[in-house]
Amino acid sequence: MMFFGPFVLFVVVLGIILLANAVRVVREYERLVVFRLGRLVGQRGPGLVLLIPIVDKPVKVSLRTVTMDVPPQDIITKDNVTVKVNAVIYFRVIDVQKAIVEVENFLYATSQIAQTTLRSILGEAELDELLAEREKLNASLAQVIDRRTEPWGVKVSTVEVKNVDLPQEMQRAIARQAEAERERRAKVINAEGEYQAAARLAEAAAVIGREPTAIQLRYLQTLAEIATENNSVTVFPVPIDLLKAFMQTKS
Repeated sequence: MMFFGPFVLFVVVLGIILLANAVRVVREYERLVVFRLGRLVGQRGPGLVLLIPIVDKPVKVSLRTVTMDVPPQDIITKDNVTVKVNAVIYFRVIDVQKAIVEVENFLYATSQIAQTTLRSILGEAELDELLAEREKLNASLAQVIDRRTEPWGVKVSTVEVKNVDLPQEMQRAIARQAEAERERRAKVINAEGEYQAAARLAEAAAVIGREPTAIQLRYLQTLAEIATENNSVTVFPVPIDLLKAFMQTKS
């Protein structure tokens, strides 16, 4: 009788432990992949899941989208420029059984395939394309990585190149190129303005050539403007030729 009490206590504790291992609560965004004596028997969840203690071994997998930073990679572009590029990748598990059975660690495997793909895809692009056509490269990266992770039950939705770090000498060269481009545009705009001004002057000269009185009126307008701006008395000699047009008009 003296051993009966501890034995009952042991049985009760063992029963509680077995019951705790047999009952699992799986959230809506989780699934359990169950192995029975090493053999895959399927997935369970969400909700309350009953397992056979000791016999069943569950592996929990999240179905939520994972945001993973791709570490900076040294990349040599197609035009032989060395840059350091990092990115971010968004993916989620769509087949939990493949994610556990087909690959040892799908998170680590996805990270590694993202790094190698980043180097290979961006290495085929020139520097100008890497800086200007970011969306096109992002789509290409997502397509290639998704194709490689599909056998693991992992769906890659988005890949975004975050930063492109250039060497100091390349930054200075790009700054000089941008400055030269701005100077070129300023000269083109200035030349275009002079061309339009010359065209307007030619049109004005043609009008004045057809109407001799126009130059006389312009002359008198200039005199009025000078007289308005200066307080002192200004004397202008008026050649008789300027009055011929008015005299001819009167006659």
